[in-house]
Amino acid sequence: MGAEIDLAEEEAATIFSAPRIRSRLAKGGYSITAFRETLTWGRDRLYALFHDGVPADSLVHARAHLVDEVLRAAWQKFLPEVTQGLTLVAVGGYGRGELLPHSDIDILLLHSGDALELHRKALEHLTAFGWDIGLEIGQSARTVDDCVAEAAKDITVITNLLEARLLTGDGDLYRQMQQALTPDRVWPVPAFFEAKKAEQAARYRKYDDTGYKLEPNVKESPGGLRDIHTIGWVTKRHFNAQTLAELRERGFLTKQECDELFAGQDFLWRVRFALHMISGRREDRLLFDSQVKIAQLFGYVDTDANKAVEQFMQLYYRTIKTLSCLNDMLLQLFEEAILHADEAGADEPEPLNARFQIRHGYLEARDDEVFRRAPWALLEVFLLLQQNPRIEGIRAQTLRMILRDGRFLTDEVRTSVKARALFMEMFREGRGLTRNLRRMNRYGVLGRYVPEFGRIVGLMQYDLFHTLTVDEHILYVLRNARRFAMQRFRHELPHCSEVMERLAKPELLYLAAFWHDMAKGRGGDHSQIGADEARAFCLSHGLSHADASIVAWLVEHHLLMSLTAQKQDLSDARVVADFAQKVGDRTRLDYLFLLTCADIRGTNPALWNSWRESLLKDLYRQSIRLLEGSIDQSTLERERADQARAQALSLLADRTISAETAEAVWKRFDGDYFLRHTPAELVWQLPAIAGVQEAALPLVMVETIDERGTTVFVYTRDRDHLFGLTTGVLARLGLNILDARLHTTDDGFVLDSYVVIESDNTPIASAMRKDEIRDALRKVLSDPEVSTIDVNRRTPQRLKHFDTPTQVYFSQDQARARTLLELVTADQPGLLSLIGRVFQKRGILLNAAKIATIGERAEDVFYVTDRMHRPIADDKVLDELREVLVRTLDRREAA
Repeated sequence: MGAEIDLAEEEAATIFSAPRIRSRLAKGGYSITAFRETLTWGRDRLYALFHDGVPADSLVHARAHLVDEVLRAAWQKFLPEVTQGLTLVAVGGYGRGELLPHSDIDILLLHSGDALELHRKALEHLTAFGWDIGLEIGQSARTVDDCVAEAAKDITVITNLLEARLLTGDGDLYRQMQQALTPDRVWPVPAFFEAKKAEQAARYRKYDDTGYKLEPNVKESPGGLRDIHTIGWVTKRHFNAQTLAELRERGFLTKQECDELFAGQDFLWRVRFALHMISGRREDRLLFDSQVKIAQLFGYVDTDANKAVEQFMQLYYRTIKTLSCLNDMLLQLFEEAILHADEAGADEPEPLNARFQIRHGYLEARDDEVFRRAPWALLEVFLLLQQNPRIEGIRAQTLRMILRDGRFLTDEVRTSVKARALFMEMFREGRGLTRNLRRMNRYGVLGRYVPEFGRIVGLMQYDLFHTLTVDEHILYVLRNARRFAMQRFRHELPHCSEVMERLAKPELLYLAAFWHDMAKGRGGDHSQIGADEARAFCLSHGLSHADASIVAWLVEHHLLMSLTAQKQDLSDARVVADFAQKVGDRTRLDYLFLLTCADIRGTNPALWNSWRESLLKDLYRQSIRLLEGSIDQSTLERERADQARAQALSLLADRTISAETAEAVWKRFDGDYFLRHTPAELVWQLPAIAGVQEAALPLVMVETIDERGTTVFVYTRDRDHLFGLTTGVLARLGLNILDARLHTTDDGFVLDSYVVIESDNTPIASAMRKDEIRDALRKVLSDPEVSTIDVNRRTPQRLKHFDTPTQVYFSQDQARARTLLELVTADQPGLLSLIGRVFQKRGILLNAAKIATIGERAEDVFYVTDRMHRPIADDKVLDELREVLVRTLDRREAA
């Protein structure tokens, strides 16, 4: 046993001495109550010590020590005379001597065969007793031969047994098992190492190869405790070492690296201990409510720049980044020691230049002083990886040098012509750029070369909108932009790939993606601050003033297109014209369109869908016509309406409905109807409208017409609270509404269209589901007695952790004689129905709605009038409406 284990056992014994535990149990007559009370006493003592700041490693070892003594006492209670043929063995995490307050207790009952049958009843009583006293025991019973057979088949079994620790019973039997499981008999070291590497890769894929998600798993996510366990398992198998500290003794870790490894492990243990403590159960996920509680527990407080929870999570993310880096380096060292040990002198390196060479497919420095002698080589090493895709990675010793010598990337080096040329060459190279920058970030070089990036490493935003830390989000957006240029990803967004082919300088898009959120977390307008910094960076890195201006403009306006498409009425030519004027030319439009698509897809996967894509493409195509001068604003709207009619008539040519019939129906509808619907939708709606009798109304249709998604269309006589009833039914069915287009004819009929998706953001696929939607709407809308809909859906637990006070803003659209109401509030089931009810009670007519649910926030825009179809211009009326909405929605959220 190593010195580290001896010290841990000594500390654990200090917290829970064996005589004291036995004394407590004896006083209670070794009853169930005595055992339960002892475990409760132990748990409460651990909690108190946690609050006193005792290191987490002492607490987890102390918990294991407590359980050891409890199980030994229970063994003596039920099997006092048994000394041969039966052995109680701790395995897995418990075998390592690491237990959190609510961890499973994994034990192996090792037996000789006959002894199991002889003592079966006593063992059954022992197992039941363990559960009765509150221990969540996971137990297996095996002979030594069973252990060997199962271990040979399953890497997880040999891993569990690798950590076996004798608790009580037949020591000779335990030693037989250990001897039977040595590498020369089962799982040779190279096979074990390859299997653990594959296991880690599979685990990483489960978490999308990133530990920087909003609600990470402290144990299993990349950079989590399981990465440390993997290092420990390989260490034990290869060196027969008992502790990670022995890696330092064998020269695999420096003192600083060892300190970082144990500091990171202690921090993650402390976080995991806190999770168990505040949840009262086994919990490894850092969920939103837990993050806030732990941040408070760890002493963080809100500041003007960052919330307490964001500060805590930034430390968490930076810790797992350090551990990921150590994991990379150690596994590479192991690979060289285990898989290439016999090739040390036989393999001739392949020189690349005076500083670097390739060995075993990995890049290595040619001497130990490379980065100290030429600090700019800290950038060159990554450019070489990018330019030579055949290179698998960086050799461990070179990686250690990068970590050691990163401090030499000083201001003087960063401002040198050589360093700047190397960095810009990465962006011009394009190929492998994202992977390269991720490596640079992982190993701390990117944040040193670009200090602005270093400030946002691990920075999270406490909301449901941004699913990644700021640094990881930036690299995901850059990845998305790169995919537009790659033929093998052309099928994802063909239109983006076509636009990408027109870019004369793709590196400008990559630079804009790199800088677009760089100024987050500093207060102020991050777009403006980032634009100024991006301009200075580009100019200092040799770009022309024209190119630097494009990058800076893109950073400053990277939200312009998404906000216009999602929050404004694109059927209004003035909206498109205003957007086109701000963009200025086709070149900027191309760049902005691609950056917007990449940004939305990199912010939250649930945000990107065919509906949003269609909005952006529609805005893009309309803007091109204005920017290229093929049409002006005054004729754009009229031409779009005329074009929609003409295309619809062309599509109707093969159908039974004549052009005369179509015109007879359409003459009841004004131009807005044709602006708000595609030709395909017009053709879909027309036969049903023409053929339906008023007595058969309401007409409800549900269909996926085009790329926009599934449309729910309602045609009926106008009635009070129609919007609230319709949205209430859709909410009760668990649907998300992406868009609402509401149209009322002069003769009192409504033509309302809603674009909907399922609650998990998947399209509506089955005919049965569409029938269900149609039938539910017809039932409610055809009943004149129904005036409200009770949604009866609980607010998802995730939404309850965020405080989003309701905000209401008004503006006037004089040209279209309507008022714009912009609403920001907490998302909740039935929200639109509730808003519709408020409108109905106050005599407000709804003309259209733009629905945008962004994480936990609903950011919706409503176009409204009074009952006389006039804008609502009276400030008193607007103030009262704002007050009612705030009071209604905030009360509903609190409930």
